[in-house]
Amino acid sequence: MKGICLFLLVLAGGVMFGCAGLRSPSADAGGFYEGFGEGYRGPIHLLVQIGPGGDIQGIEILEHGEDPLVGGYALEELLEAVLSTGSVDIDAISGATESSLGFLGAVEDAATRATARGL
Repeated sequence: MKGICLFLLVLAGGVMFGCAGLRSPSADAGGFYEGFGEGYRGPIHLLVQIGPGGDIQGIEILEHGEDPLVGGYALEELLEAVLSTGSVDIDAISGATESSLGFLGAVEDAATRATARGL
């Protein structure tokens, strides 16, 4: 039982602080923008790297309160989907719709902030 609890704690930590593809800032890298959305269990806070052409280059999940095995899993799946498609025009994860919509809304929020700054 202790082994299972430890595994779940490690899994929760990895999901809670997920990161994919953020690079160091450079002159041609665009910029980093915070995005906020509302998930099933509260706020979702992201850091999104957006390139000079408006493309999404990386996403880091800074904070969320989603259940690691449902909403947290969905956030990681969506993160990979957004990066591979370059768009937030993707389907929500079944069973984690509110978490999905909160994540996608946070990415859109970051993109809006980038647009407002002339990127």
